[in-house]
Amino acid sequence: MHIDDAVPTTPASPSPVAPPVAAPTLPVASRQDGTHPRPQLIRGRWASLDGTWSFRHDDADAGLIAGWTVGLPDAGVITVPFPPESVASGVDEPGFHPVVWYARSISAEDLERAGHSADASRVLLHFGAVDHRASVWIDGALVGTHEGGHTPFTIDVTASVDDGRTHTLVVRAEDDPHDVTQPRGKQDWHEEPHAIWYRRTTGIWQTVWLEAVPPVSVEALRWVPAGATAVALGVRLRGAARAGARMRVALRWEDRGEDLGTTEVTVPTATDTVDLVLPIARQVNGQAEDEIRWSPEHPRLVDATVTLLDPAGAVLDAVSSYLGLRTVAVDRGAFLLNDRPYDVRSVLNQGYWPDSNLTAPSPEALRREVELIKELGFTATRIHQKIEDPRFLFWADRLGLLVWGEAPGAYAFTPTAVQRLMREWMDAVERDVSHPSIVTWVPLNESWGIQHVPQDRAQQAYSRALADVTRALDPSRPVISNDGWEHTASDILTVHDYEGDGAVLARTYGDAAARTAVLSGMGPATRRILVDGVEDQGQPVMLTEFGGVQYQPGARREDGWGYTAATDGDDYLDRITALYDAIRASTFLAGSCYTQLTDTLQETNGLLTAEREPKVPIERIRRAVTGRG
Repeated sequence: MHIDDAVPTTPASPSPVAPPVAAPTLPVASRQDGTHPRPQLIRGRWASLDGTWSFRHDDADAGLIAGWTVGLPDAGVITVPFPPESVASGVDEPGFHPVVWYARSISAEDLERAGHSADASRVLLHFGAVDHRASVWIDGALVGTHEGGHTPFTIDVTASVDDGRTHTLVVRAEDDPHDVTQPRGKQDWHEEPHAIWYRRTTGIWQTVWLEAVPPVSVEALRWVPAGATAVALGVRLRGAARAGARMRVALRWEDRGEDLGTTEVTVPTATDTVDLVLPIARQVNGQAEDEIRWSPEHPRLVDATVTLLDPAGAVLDAVSSYLGLRTVAVDRGAFLLNDRPYDVRSVLNQGYWPDSNLTAPSPEALRREVELIKELGFTATRIHQKIEDPRFLFWADRLGLLVWGEAPGAYAFTPTAVQRLMREWMDAVERDVSHPSIVTWVPLNESWGIQHVPQDRAQQAYSRALADVTRALDPSRPVISNDGWEHTASDILTVHDYEGDGAVLARTYGDAAARTAVLSGMGPATRRILVDGVEDQGQPVMLTEFGGVQYQPGARREDGWGYTAATDGDDYLDRITALYDAIRASTFLAGSCYTQLTDTLQETNGLLTAEREPKVPIERIRRAVTGRG
């Protein structure tokens, strides 16, 4: 099936552009340094609250009664945003601690750094992610709550801090390590990591920051390419715009120093959203469209400035953003990028770090991660069981890397689990929908949380519903209904197969007859590939987990493991090459995903060590992956 280009259903009407209006100087979004925690919606100033906070475990859950909402007695310290289970946090306590508390001050200097002034009179407190349930107080008054450990939330704290004093910010995070209805991803419910699960991440694990905004401001942007010559934009506003307010959107191709068009529309007063389609004004014929398209080989980004104007033309708010003009679809057994078949050569990425768990050690490390994946010869990465930091997606956009966006799974099927994962996944799709690097959505993996989907009609309905709500939120990308096996409503049919013998893999995925055998049988893991009476509709087939070859140069972990084991570096490369030769020989595989990028705790089957060092010369790995010198 084709994934149709998204076009707004009720676009606002463009009008002639008024003379230029002076607006605040904004950074060029696609040329930033990768430190801004929200890279596709930037104002001139913001203030990080990362660093040293007070911290306490609350195993007895006594803090609320004891009055910790006004401050933490006898507290230690923690380095935010690193989770308390991590070495980088300074706490390094990986045991079971279901409730934790944080505290720090918010000073007048913090507000000044955030850009607070008479014009920017609203103060917003942003949390990148707090696992799993958060409550927030300022000076003992509850200002907000949030549930969902992998998605951001924002609290308007203007009334609590707008008086020039220093205030006490307190956060309580609740994360029951035994609650398998929470979307957990790879976080272990055992005290020590086992099998394929890792050390937990509790509480704050992404950036906390302050931002000052005008009373009426841009809250969110949604960019959806409509071919190579137009883009659909949805704008959500915070606050009510006056009748006659206008919005101006200017696009510029910074690489060429070329203005691509400016559109201005009236802001409807009956809604908080504005939808419009912006034509890309370039004096080229259709043969030159590829010059501006985004791809891993040519990650061309278009910068945008969105300016909100009052009826008299004065600037109410201005933000900078960026987008990539590209389309993704599936058709006739192929994955299409910009309407051409594209071989998806991906690597599984746990997004886990030895000293900081799910939190990257620095923004620079996120850039290096993207660079390493490309240097290894991959065109794509599957972020596994994690909603990754938006700054990783920024570097994937800017440097050119396809990304599969995947939900962290829950392990149970209950009404609570369904509601939690559905809500958190919808928030994740909304957060990341504008990144051109993301080309596929994966709401479920290997039937986690739907262990009886072949027989259970309710679980089948849940799988279909997750896939369909993803399409409803974003019809511009293909959706994998249940990565690995037991598909109900999938645009791509994916298989997980850890066969270690390249010759066997070549026979399994060789030709059309092999395709029929794989899709109609029980599958490599003795799991059906299709369930609920679903028939093969000719979708692309991808081998989305394979490999997993264990190899540890030098010292070996006693508990280290993979799916097969190599004896030395040459054997390691021979095994990987044989597996990739089998994939390259297949007449029907449209893509693949190698397990995995790095060693992660007891899983020692990475191409890189946990410290991101290649186990053998990186050019030899690239040759095995790509089949080229």
